[in-house]
Amino acid sequence: MQIWINKITGATPYDLKNINLLNHYIGMQEIVSESIPELLFMPYVLGYLIFGAFITEIYPKVGMAILGIINLLLVGLVGLSDFWRWEYNYGHNLNPEAPIIVEGMAYQPPLLGCKEMLNITACSYPSYGGLILGLSLVALVYILWDENRRKKSNVV
Repeated sequence: MQIWINKITGATPYDLKNINLLNHYIGMQEIVSESIPELLFMPYVLGYLIFGAFITEIYPKVGMAILGIINLLLVGLVGLSDFWRWEYNYGHNLNPEAPIIVEGMAYQPPLLGCKEMLNITACSYPSYGGLILGLSLVALVYILWDENRRKKSNVV
């Protein structure tokens, strides 16, 4: 399953369909993009981050880089906590009439990494977009570190 900024798909057209078929047996809700309201406004959040990067390019100040770091951290933390909440609800709010019921079993997928659930290993890793955002954060931190190093070498 692949989670895009505005939709959820499978690597092939049948992947998401097969995931939903398997999940049905243990009582999970069907995964459809329309049932996740966050996917409607995430393009605007990304647009906000990109707009901030352009403003920082036009008005390059240390404070703008710090603001960029704060924005990326806030968006990242809110996004991860929202994703965890979605996974929790998805894996714990099961249909009591499901064909397969294992008492006390919850099927919350992992936030990051892999987790064994019955006879299936579920894995969750960031894709290209998440890696690009992570590299952007590293670049902003490097810029601040480099600016601080340059100021210290000019003072001495």
